[in-house]
Amino acid sequence: MDDKRHAPTPGSELHGVVEALIAGYREDTRGHHINKRFTPSRQEIIDIIDLLLQIFYPGYNGRQDLSDEDLLYHVGTLVSTLQTKLERQIERCLCFQDETVAGCRIDIPKCRQRGRDVAHVFVGKLPEIRRRLLLDVQAAYDGDPAASSMDEIILAYPGLLAVTVYRVAHELYLLGVPLMPRIMSEWAHTRTGADIHPGANIGDSFFIDHATGVVIGETTDIGAHVKLYQGVTLGALSLPQHSRGARGMKRHPTVEDHVTIYANATVLGGKTVLGQGSVVGGSVFLTKSVADGQRVAIEAPRLRVASPPQGSPTAGGSEAEPDGILDFDI
Repeated sequence: MDDKRHAPTPGSELHGVVEALIAGYREDTRGHHINKRFTPSRQEIIDIIDLLLQIFYPGYNGRQDLSDEDLLYHVGTLVSTLQTKLERQIERCLCFQDETVAGCRIDIPKCRQRGRDVAHVFVGKLPEIRRRLLLDVQAAYDGDPAASSMDEIILAYPGLLAVTVYRVAHELYLLGVPLMPRIMSEWAHTRTGADIHPGANIGDSFFIDHATGVVIGETTDIGAHVKLYQGVTLGALSLPQHSRGARGMKRHPTVEDHVTIYANATVLGGKTVLGQGSVVGGSVFLTKSVADGQRVAIEAPRLRVASPPQGSPTAGGSEAEPDGILDFDI
């Protein structure tokens, strides 16, 4: 498309707006990527996720009439396409990183070769990633009595989608791929409501029930057979503004094996450890460690419920206090 055909006429109101915007781009270099060549394609990265879902869960995603006779050709085509797309996008992510670092020379052949090497290593990890994902599917089935089958979990559960994308993004993060893991995890965040940083370390048989509102920070360590409910935050304590030195530090909690954390609990801090087999109740706020096997809960609140006014149709024998308020524990 020729942009000049649609440019506002000089002197028009729109032309003034455009000139002001362009002046803003030149005065403040934040928030734009002008005069640069390399940007990863978000759509291509989403396409990579789609290919991975077809590879990990064949017959549920993509083609749904598969038979044993089809598998060699079908899976071979998927994996070949995946590797090609990965090579291209990893190359662009690496060149993008070099281009956005002041004074860093872009070595395109080096980025291209590194993209090929990393894509090759990642593709080799697919069988192991799938093995771990099947443990996550089993954990969801075992942990949710409402699940009628593992098919239902694969087809419908947002928690499994979030964990699937996390396991992929985490491997790319460990391989040193910039930006792509975050694009993947934030796509999953928008789709599932669960925000899992690709830098977190999460063990086998992990289950997020309901998914919505779960936040897992970058330096979180989670053991095996851990179950989280909706709204759980495994986060960092707030740091002073411009605390750039905190990067690379352990800022988020450690959750050991066989821990359950109920809805809307918040656990903060890099020194906070939830010991093996511990249980954290709903709405608990924790910045201190919990020993193995301990249960943590807030005290039950007292509700105050107003009784109907005297003479109203619903008023009758009431045990309310004189002020019309009934107190009871829940």
